[in-house]
Amino acid sequence: MGAVLPVAAPLGGTVVELAQVDDPVFSAALVGPGIAIDPGTAAESTAVAPVAGTIAKLHPHAFVVKTDDGVGILVHLGIDTVQLQGAGFTLHAAEGDRVEAGQALVTWSPGDVVAGGRSAVCPVVALDQKPEAVAVVASVGEPVEAGAGLLEVR
Repeated sequence: MGAVLPVAAPLGGTVVELAQVDDPVFSAALVGPGIAIDPGTAAESTAVAPVAGTIAKLHPHAFVVKTDDGVGILVHLGIDTVQLQGAGFTLHAAEGDRVEAGQALVTWSPGDVVAGGRSAVCPVVALDQKPEAVAVVASVGEPVEAGAGLLEVR
């Protein structure tokens, strides 16, 4: 891949180092490098596509958008949220859909996730990329808005 792929924040919140995520698969970057966003305890948050592409996977708690260049960006809404079996998540798209960056994909309640004893932190990962191919452009510990620059994949 020759060009730089900008990856936008899929939701607003505070930028968190991936190594700080309370999940060994994400914190060790086993599925790929990236960053995470803590959306806090908002009553409602809508996660948007971080890049333009095709929805390769869509679950209530997670989705992957694959770019035309074949780069997959995984967004996982909270930690251990697969246990909720979709409760509290509303899907706005389907697997195989073509999406533009910023298009609404899933609405959920980070506050309900936290109230249920789970982490609402959302890893955003460039799947199967080498660590040196991904640069974080957002500032760790600082707020980020949905749609703002988060990562670059080279």
